[in-house]
Formats: sequence, C-alpha cells, structure tokens
Amino acid sequence: MRITLRRAFACLGVLFALSTSITAQAEGVLDRIAKGAPLVIAHREASIPFSYVQEGKPVGYALELCLRIAEQVRKQTGAKDMPVQLMQVTPANRVEMVKSGKADLECGSTTNNATRRKDVSFTMAHFITGARILVAADSKIDSVDDLAKKNVVSTKGTTPLAALEQLNRARYLQMTILTAPDHAAAFEMVQKGQADAFVMDDVLLAGLAASSTDPKAVKLVGRFLTTEPLAIMLPKDDLAFKKLVDDEMRRMIKSGEINALYDKWFTKPIPPMQRSLDLPTSYLLRDFWKYPTDQLPG
Repeated sequence: MRITLRRAFACLGVLFALSTSITAQAEGVLDRIAKGAPLVIAHREASIPFSYVQEGKPVGYALELCLRIAEQVRKQTGAKDMPVQLMQVTPANRVEMVKSGKADLECGSTTNNATRRKDVSFTMAHFITGARILVAADSKIDSVDDLAKKNVVSTKGTTPLAALEQLNRARYLQMTILTAPDHAAAFEMVQKGQADAFVMDDVLLAGLAASSTDPKAVKLVGRFLTTEPLAIMLPKDDLAFKKLVDDEMRRMIKSGEINALYDKWFTKPIPPMQRSLDLPTSYLLRDFWKYPTDQLPG
C-alpha cells in the first residue's frame, strides 16, 4: 500500500511539473510584460547601419524600428513603465537567443529564410539585399570565378557563408573558406591581407567601408550571389506578440514613417565617421513595401 501511494504521489509530482512547464511555455511575451517583465531587444555589435555599437550605445536602423515596436507594446499591455533591456548577440547565437526565450526581438540584419523559420518567426522585411564580394582596392578579383584557390572569409552563422560553401562545392573553385566571429573581424582580415575577399550582404560591406578610416582602400565587386530579405526576428508560435509586431511594421510602412528612418540611416551621414552610405531604397524594396508580408519563399 505504501509503495502504491508513493508511486501515486510521484506521478502527481511529474504531472504538476509538466503542467507548470506547459503553462510557462504558453505564456507569451505580452503576458510577461503585463506582469512587469522587461522587453528584451537583441542587437548586434557591427551590423552597420542596422544595429551596431557606437560609443558604448547600440544604434541603427533596425534598432530604431524595434524601439518603436516597444512603444506599441507599452500601449497594448498598459505597461507604461515597461523597461527595455538591450542584449548584444552574435551571428552565431542570435537565433538561439530568440528560440530559447532569452530575447524577445532580434533587431539586426538577419535573413528571413525557411531554415530559420523552423525555429523562430519574422515580421515584414525592412531591407532587401544580396551577398557580394569585398576586396582590396588593388585586387584583380572581379567575379566569383576569380575566387578560385583564394582565401575567402565570411561571417560565422550567416546565409552568405552557406551560399559561399555551396558555390565552392558546385563550381569546384577550391577556395579556402575562412570564418570570422563578426563582420568587423572579417573586414579586418581583408584589410590586413589575411583574406583575399570577404563575402557578405552588400549593404553591410558598404557600411563597414564607410565607417573605416580609408573607404577607398576597398571595393565591392561581382554580381549578387544571393537575395536576402532582412527582417526582425521574434519567438515562434507567439501569435499575439507577432500580430502586434506585424501590425506596427505594416503601419510604419503604409504611413511612410519607415521612409524617414531609412533615409536617416542610408542616405545621410551616420556615425562613427559621419559618412553617408548613399543607398536610396531599391526598386525591390519599394515594390515589396506596396504589399508588405512576412510570407516569403525559400
């Protein structure tokens, strides 16, 4: 009888633990914030101009979009004093930080693709770009084929790195592919001659060049290797939070508010060197914003 009771209490304990776990998992971002929790925004260190650290403070186009979303979260939850906690992430751990619930929004330069959508959700794209090649100004590299048997770097955990690896196999280019922990480190490898080329989203390459001490020491070459819709990342299956984020992004796009933010970061001088990237909105992005959606192929 004692054994039976002991087993019964053990089973009840397991059931209680499971129910508590399920309840915790079911609690969404808005529920937590309504109870006084902070909104955790993940940012990057060197994804210029989307999300980067300037004089110890995170700044950038995507970060500003997220801060406007945060204001909408305050309004909807009634948490007027909701704190915003900023968390720096890397290309390698950004998806896991959102998937595990440690970050509520990732505000950087992350591509919305099918592989990542297995673990996280995305809102509408705030930029559409593609991977190109950055080389030293005196380099003779002008196309993908010129990368054969060269040392080529890309950033760990990024879609351009995956595309580069696939291209190397498909064309048998015999590249030596190097990885860097972040974009700034990869850029520095080209500057120091440790890599012949750096493959990454063209806008990020342009941002790194513009913020360097000598922008003319490097150049972008070749055609686009990929098409990258960049978007804010958020937890998967949190429908209420996703609706709020999607609604606010759609409002900013439809009202034209996002255009002013875009111009601020892509067509006007930005820190640290107070140089402009001189990148007006592309026809791809303008067309996409006519009918904004998070439903993308690939």
